[in-house]
Amino acid sequence: MSSPTGREPGLRAVPRPDGTAPRALVLGATGYVGGRLVPRLLSAGYAVRALSRSPERTGAFPWRDEAEVVPGDAADCEALAGAMRDVDVVYFLVHSMSAGRGFASTDRAIAQSVAAAARAAGVGRIVYLSGLAPEGDGVELSPHLASRREVGRILLDSGVPVLVLQAGVVIGSGSASFEMIRHLTEVLPYMPAPRWVRNFIQPIAVRDVLHYLLAAARTDPSVSRTLDIGGPDVLRYGQMMNGYAVEAGLPQRRIAALPVLTPRLASYWVGLVTPVPRRLAQPLVESLQHECVVKDRDVDDVIPPPEGGLTGYRQAVRLALGRVETDVIETSWVDASLPGAPSDPLPSDPDWAGRTVFTDARSRATTASRDDLWSVIESIGGANGWYSPSLLWLVRGWMDRVVGGVGSNRGRRSRARLAVGDAVDFWRVEAVERGALLRLRAEMKVPGSAWLEMGCVEADGELRYTQRAVFFPSGLGGRLYWLCVLPFHGVVFTDMARRIVALAEAGGARPPYDTIGRESRPL
Repeated sequence: MSSPTGREPGLRAVPRPDGTAPRALVLGATGYVGGRLVPRLLSAGYAVRALSRSPERTGAFPWRDEAEVVPGDAADCEALAGAMRDVDVVYFLVHSMSAGRGFASTDRAIAQSVAAAARAAGVGRIVYLSGLAPEGDGVELSPHLASRREVGRILLDSGVPVLVLQAGVVIGSGSASFEMIRHLTEVLPYMPAPRWVRNFIQPIAVRDVLHYLLAAARTDPSVSRTLDIGGPDVLRYGQMMNGYAVEAGLPQRRIAALPVLTPRLASYWVGLVTPVPRRLAQPLVESLQHECVVKDRDVDDVIPPPEGGLTGYRQAVRLALGRVETDVIETSWVDASLPGAPSDPLPSDPDWAGRTVFTDARSRATTASRDDLWSVIESIGGANGWYSPSLLWLVRGWMDRVVGGVGSNRGRRSRARLAVGDAVDFWRVEAVERGALLRLRAEMKVPGSAWLEMGCVEADGELRYTQRAVFFPSGLGGRLYWLCVLPFHGVVFTDMARRIVALAEAGGARPPYDTIGRESRPL
């Protein structure tokens, strides 16, 4: 398997005759693929220049200080001419998929400008990432695939050596195609779908797309052509959804192909049941009208596959879900991950990308000391209760026991101190930063994963109590569960925050309290 750093043989940059590093210009460096390609180019030994209409957006990227960022638009011939000075390879990663009706003319104008500027600057290679589509005179492509095909032809006619890499569905967290699969599968146990769910598709992992892009910079200048790239698996779209379901721990989905859902209607349906915007869903749906499979493996003669072979679909899904330890640390809501993994979230990823997370956050200022506030937080649960209506917690515990859970009778090991690993009723202590943070992981039966976090934070010269419930739903059942308990959260979590602050301001934890503040029997 290829390394995410680009250090394997054959991908390292070849120095120029004068010993300097070759320069790569990335158009679309803040996009999904571009943001992941730039650090790999840098690691492989390239000097990287990024042309960006909004240079300030690159400030959030970890590679910002290592790359040269120049302001400008790819449609601006003057800006392109300056950006292409002393450039060896240009990566064309811009497209107007979410633009309005004029996207085809916009993409055409950009392609013509890039072709002319690259030819004038003596650029040694253009690499364009396009879309996989069927060949043939009788095939009517979707407007977006037809536009991408046209951009490829314009670049190939530029007189500059060009590699057009045509990829199908890219599998990686944050990829619009993958996010559509993710959310459709998680939300719908039964899916009425257009006939295209029966079409064959050849998905490719984002790590393999990056491998081909990185290797393309080193291909022989005599090679100027279009190449198809795809993973090892050819699947129907419905099979891809059910493959995701297996990796996500969900039941197999029933999918019914209906002849009445046009691409436009299907895009409204996708926009309704997933967070993928309809303007982005429509071109994706339109592209799925065709069977998009690799017609040949000519790419192997130009760019050998990654060491260890291409990534299978199920493995790519596991990587995207953060369930492969070699690529990312176990995902939690703090988004801790190793730098450089292709599926790691980047600042450029849309806010609807990634798994669904529901939160209930509360914050209250307090005049209590940090010690008093922390003593109340650390005393939660067991005989002290949860500083909110006890009946609701008792009912939740009984419900858990009925379905085979641990219930709420475990109590806690110590009345005043907690340590990582301690049980607290139907929670388990996951993290303790004394005086600052307590994080509990739910061990009751829920259709998903849940945490409860309480903490002390200094803000603007005052101490604040912070509280956050976090829930990762599993499938439609998880989403319905959250909606059902939401009204109770309004009572439980509001009262919990109020009572914790009130007890802290009254001097901190005292002998056990019931949930309305009266002293109860000693332990």
